[in-house]
Amino acid sequence: MRLYATVAAGGFRRYATYRVATVAGVFTNTVFGLVISYTYLALWDERPHLGGYTADDALAYVWLGQALLTVCGLMGGGFEDEIIERVRTGDIAVDLYRPADLQTWWFSANAGRCAFQLLGRGVVPMVIGWLVFRFTLPPDLGTWLAFLVAVALGTVVSFAIWYLVAMSAFWLLDGQGVVQVAWLTGLFFSGMLLPLNVFPGTLGEIARALPWAALLQVPADVYLGEHRGWGLAGAYAFQGCWALALLGAGRAAQTAATRKVVVQGG
Repeated sequence: MRLYATVAAGGFRRYATYRVATVAGVFTNTVFGLVISYTYLALWDERPHLGGYTADDALAYVWLGQALLTVCGLMGGGFEDEIIERVRTGDIAVDLYRPADLQTWWFSANAGRCAFQLLGRGVVPMVIGWLVFRFTLPPDLGTWLAFLVAVALGTVVSFAIWYLVAMSAFWLLDGQGVVQVAWLTGLFFSGMLLPLNVFPGTLGEIARALPWAALLQVPADVYLGEHRGWGLAGAYAFQGCWALALLGAGRAAQTAATRKVVVQGG
């Protein structure tokens, strides 16, 4: 465990060194947050209580999306390109033969990255957005803590998705095609473009049942107090079940990849 804690700390320090990139990211998230906020205001002015949200709730959703964009890897986990490159060059064979588990290693590194992104690119845009729009805030500390738990579970689901994407490189000539598909799918089905509660009929039901809903929609609804009591437990169970299922799939893919490397190496 000490090894993986060290890896997580290293992941945090790694991203903390890119100060200019962090400032640029905060600026970008803030600008996009402002643009999307005014778009949402126009939409909610025409359709009040769309998706069950007030205009203030919708604004909070916008800024949560900007805050969690990198934390929950809505547009990429930040590590899959490295794994794919190591598969392409063959360096991944060294990683698989090390006495450290590959999945746990990258999970720990990603946890450190998520922690930094939450502090570095999550908090500041949220504060700026609230100062400009005074959107909805959780009414008590318990809701804040429940929200942070939902975010943590969302990062686990995100890692599991992107780890599976990275593992696909073992069987494809180029994993970038899968990365692009996953990027577009996640952007749409996480609710980054519009809350999934707005999606009509069967499309909405399907979208809310897919794992990408665990990255933004579920944490946002916890933040807005939509899940309480048993409803909150159900939201956590949804995230947890997807996390276990996808991590298990990633483990199976890693085992198959290891066997492939051993056979080819032999």
